[in-house]
Amino acid sequence: MNSLIGILGGMGPGATVDAMQKLIKNTPAYKDQDHIPLIAISIPDIPDRTQCILQNSASPLKKMIKYMKILENAGAECIIIPCNTAHYWFNELKQHTQVEMISIIETTCQLIKEKNIRRIGLLATTATIKAEIYQGSLRENQVQCCIPERTEQEQVMNSIYAYKAGDFDQAYHLLLPVKARLQQMGVEKIILGCTELPLILENEIKAAPSDYIDATEELIKKTVSWYYQHAGRNNVAA
Repeated sequence: MNSLIGILGGMGPGATVDAMQKLIKNTPAYKDQDHIPLIAISIPDIPDRTQCILQNSASPLKKMIKYMKILENAGAECIIIPCNTAHYWFNELKQHTQVEMISIIETTCQLIKEKNIRRIGLLATTATIKAEIYQGSLRENQVQCCIPERTEQEQVMNSIYAYKAGDFDQAYHLLLPVKARLQQMGVEKIILGCTELPLILENEIKAAPSDYIDATEELIKKTVSWYYQHAGRNNVAA
């Protein structure tokens, strides 16, 4: 078997499936055997990342390490985490594994740097924003980051939790005006910095894909590239 990719998922389950679908979509395959070997773990009992960061509730780190070890023991050679807020613990997780890990944050910020974007909007969980998981790297690259106001950020969180609860229409209608206001602030693009957001705004992205940076998509593209380089393939995905 060629190099095995591991997905540490369950944060949430829908975002995990979305990452898997994007891996399939971004793989230049012509038959089953051309696809990238993958193992995913989606055990959703990992404590809430946002509540931990903001309210000092139960930490997700112990469970994430436990499930990451399952991936590693199963033979994963590269592990990705389709959850932006979980990257608050990314460096600690790296200390507990011997395999490659690709950061959704580093990958997305690198793309912004390469595209020479100077004014970006950020939609993400309140914890991701409060912990400045994106903003620190963006500042280093002289990128101005625009975020929602406090009441708007509450709408973003309500939208994310509505989606997790299966209320997709409510999730969409809560998020839409916040997204529109960021665009009115003159941002060049909006980072979808929570892995539920590309699902909530799916139709908006289809209508105007150049308006957004889907962090999940960028993570997957980087993962596909890593796989072909590591596996020694010649046909690296575009």
